[in-house]
Amino acid sequence: MHFLPIISSLRRHRTAAALIVLEIALTCAIVCNAVFLVGDRLSTMDQSSGLVEDELVGVQWTGIGQPAANAGGTTAQDLAALRAIPGVKSTAITNMVPFGGSSWNNSVSTIADDPDPPLNAALWMGSPDLLETFGVKLIAGRDFTPEEYVDFADVRTQKASISSVIISRGVAEMMFPGQSAIGKSLYVWSKQPQTVVGVIEHISRPNEGNGLKYKECAMFVPVNITSGNYVLRVDPARRAEVLKAVDAALDKVNPSRIILERQTFAEVREQHFRQDRAMAYLLVGISIALLIVTALGIVGLASFWVQQRTRQIGVRRALGATRNDIVRYFQTENFILASLGIVIGMALAYAINLVLMSKYQVARLPAEYLPIGAALLWLLGQVAVLGPALRASLIPPAIATRSV
Repeated sequence: MHFLPIISSLRRHRTAAALIVLEIALTCAIVCNAVFLVGDRLSTMDQSSGLVEDELVGVQWTGIGQPAANAGGTTAQDLAALRAIPGVKSTAITNMVPFGGSSWNNSVSTIADDPDPPLNAALWMGSPDLLETFGVKLIAGRDFTPEEYVDFADVRTQKASISSVIISRGVAEMMFPGQSAIGKSLYVWSKQPQTVVGVIEHISRPNEGNGLKYKECAMFVPVNITSGNYVLRVDPARRAEVLKAVDAALDKVNPSRIILERQTFAEVREQHFRQDRAMAYLLVGISIALLIVTALGIVGLASFWVQQRTRQIGVRRALGATRNDIVRYFQTENFILASLGIVIGMALAYAINLVLMSKYQVARLPAEYLPIGAALLWLLGQVAVLGPALRASLIPPAIATRSV
């Protein structure tokens, strides 16, 4: 197949050719970024929380008629009542839960009063059974001892200080690269340092408000709290039974409280990622619509050119061109247009990605998405042009030469 006659023909129809090139370029740029964003959202939705999700039940409540002075005692009674429910393995109170939306965060440094702390980490507080209830994996060190726990009110008024901290692997690697973090000192809360007594594998942050850089950064401090979320670790087979028994168990301690929510962790995850799932569906729909519009554009342009070139096709057939030669002609022509559009589209894809990176903290578009997008558009173009090309190949030489 000679390219010069094809290019010469395209130059005579430069406006139509330019429009289809532009359409392919825009489709390439948008689809590459859309597919990347969909993959990124799906990866985010499938991320491990670090918890024993299938065993967890969460309870949110608000206390009415509960004296502040007796809040700690009521919390202890609540946890005991919940622990007594058949099917419950352990219970704890926590200031937040992964994917719960509301987040406690604090800066971390190895220097007291550091004006520019190197990282920000999610800050977890709760009752002594919190790590056991969550089921997070300790990879070094130990859990807190009962003697290390202090009350939140005392810490806030500086009547007591926090002596120890458990950090995630992400914090350990950032603060003490290549070293064991156990026994090291960190400034997490107040001007007194906290000693690292344990390192956990991973726990997801309640949200992604602090960006990708601190995604793996979390820490636990031994601080008793009297309000927050109750978390129950249950036998998965009895989860529904436990959920039904929660209200009655808490009503025995304080019937005037209001139970806001009782839900499994699967429901917490589904609710948290609802917008991400909707965005993924939307981007998939946009991508499919763009591909369909591009395919229709290619079909329409090829069909128009077949009508315009009926005489030319007939002459070529009369001179000995086979049906396959005619089909290859249109496929090669489409391949050239698609290639031009893909080259421009790749540059646009990176430009769009740079804007998304600067405005919305999106990760850099991996290079492998571009050849995938190019292959998809090349294939789409060849399939779309095949119908008009086959119709052109069926034009009899005698009819073609009589057309004007």
